[in-house]
Amino acid sequence: THWLLWALLACSCAAAQLHRDPTLDNHWDLWKKTYGKQYKEKNEEVARRLIWERNLKFVMLHNLEHSMGMHSYDLGMNHLGDMTSEEVTSLMSSLRVPSQWQRNVTYKSNPNQKLPDSLDWREKGCVTEVKYQDGKCRYDSKNRAATCSKYTELPFGSEDYLKEAVANKGPVSVAIDASHPSFFLYKSGVYYDPSCTQNVNHGVLVVGYGNLNGKDYWLVKNSWGINFGDKGYIRMARNSGNHCGIANYCSYPEI
Repeated sequence: THWLLWALLACSCAAAQLHRDPTLDNHWDLWKKTYGKQYKEKNEEVARRLIWERNLKFVMLHNLEHSMGMHSYDLGMNHLGDMTSEEVTSLMSSLRVPSQWQRNVTYKSNPNQKLPDSLDWREKGCVTEVKYQDGKCRYDSKNRAATCSKYTELPFGSEDYLKEAVANKGPVSVAIDASHPSFFLYKSGVYYDPSCTQNVNHGVLVVGYGNLNGKDYWLVKNSWGINFGDKGYIRMARNSGNHCGIANYCSYPEI
């Protein structure tokens, strides 16, 4: 699929030269410098520029709507701004849940327990730094603090169980639908996109929850580096119909 995409992009290069907005030349150069972007061939840069301009227009229109109260979050042109949503999904959101998933739900709930209204495990020193999943792994087994012998799965689709597990057990691994431009260009606020589905494709970590400007959210740690979102994190809508399937496939390790 990658070669087909590049073939289509190459075919559009000549037309793209004619449709580039010259008033954005300085902004394009500044964006490339900010994120260390270099392209091997001129055709590749032309194609990337076209995608970048399309994403920029999307971001600007969204943020205009946000300023008028139409959205609970805003967007930004981060390091992924020269990529399509299809590329991001293919390269960085490759999680696939088997159709015949055998669940092993062993979680025991305590429904009468009073849970805190908000929680952030980062404040307790229980969350490691944000990684960039395209980078090299620097894990050294000699420095491990604990071992994981098994894990516990939560009931399918329950945000109440997810909140309880985060409060009592710590950060919880979840899967979400991250296939939309609004997700990979997220900057701040509480993310809610009506086009987000229950078809999950990306693994992330819920490290807390809370409320921002009247909107309940999950505090989610991503793995796309600190240039994504709010220093590598995204606040995703909570109590909004299991938004993006966030409560469908949840688990935490038994240490």
